Amino acid sequence: MMKDFSKLASDEAITKVKDALAKNGIEVLAVENGAQAREKVLEIIPEGAEVMTMTSETSRVTGIAEQLNESGKYNSVRKKFATMDRKTQGLEMQKLGAAPEWAVGSVHAVTEDGRVIVASATGSQLPGYAYGSSHVVWVVGAQKIVKDLDEGMKRVYEYVLPLENERAKKAYGQNSSLNKLLIFNKEGTPGRITMIIVKEKLGF
Repeated sequence: MMKDFSKLASDEAITKVKDALAKNGIEVLAVENGAQAREKVLEIIPEGAEVMTMTSETSRVTGIAEQLNESGKYNSVRKKFATMDRKTQGLEMQKLGAAPEWAVGSVHAVTEDGRVIVASATGSQLPGYAYGSSHVVWVVGAQKIVKDLDEGMKRVYEYVLPLENERAKKAYGQNSSLNKLLIFNKEGTPGRITMIIVKEKLGF
C-alpha cells in the first residue's frame, strides 16, 4: 500500500529536518500556516529586489506569487516576461529566468537527513535554484517531509506527478512529464537558501 504522502509531518520530524538542513547549509524557518509563510517571504526579500517566482502551486495558493509579481514593490521577472516576445527575445528570457537575484518557489520532497528533491518538466526553475540565483526561498508544506531519498522518489513519481499532470491538463491542455530531477545534498554558500516549512498542507 502506498504511503499517505499528503500527511503532515510531526513537530518532532520537522525539528529533525531543520537540524539536518542546517548542517547541509540550508537555513530553515517553521511557521504555522500559509499566511505566516507569505509574511515571512515578504520580510526576507527587500523591496525593489529582482524576483523570479518559479511555477509553484504553493506560491500560488499562499498569495506569495501574486504579492511579488503584482504589488509593484519588486522587480518582477515574470512581469517583464509579459512585455517580451518569446520568438525574438527567447534567449534573453532564458537568461533572465536562469539567474534572477531572488528565486522563489517550492520543492517536492525533503528528507529527514537534510536532502532536497526538485522535479520539473522543463527544468526552467533548476538553474536558479542550483546556482544562478544569489538568493533562493522555498516555501514547503510539511507533508513533503520523507524518511530518505528512496521515499522521496516514490513521493515524486507516485504522488506528485499524477497531481501535477491534472494541473497541467487544466492549465495548459496537455499532460505533464517528470523530465528532470535536481537533488540538493548540500549548499556551499552560507545564507543563500532559506526554506520555510509550513505546518499546513500546501501544494503537491
